[in-house]
Amino acid sequence: MIKHYILNLNPTAKHEWDRCILRDPLTAKRPDIAKLIAEAVGADTGSYLVSVNIEVQVLEQAAVPQAEQLSLSFPEVAVSSPLREVA
Repeated sequence: MIKHYILNLNPTAKHEWDRCILRDPLTAKRPDIAKLIAEAVGADTGSYLVSVNIEVQVLEQAAVPQAEQLSLSFPEVAVSSPLREVA
């Protein structure tokens, strides 16, 4: 059984659970690995010793967009007009 998932790694995430996220590419739900293994084993009640082989191939890597930095140039304005006193 081959399944495809999207893995998001963010070591600087605020919360531990957001640092490594595995999601289904169509539903965006997090997979229940135990349920997937149970489906592969079958429906018979019992305890099973199972061997799970996880082979990971990176199919595509999306670059993280960097925050764009805008450089704003402000012309220098010389203020040399004297203020008038209002009587």
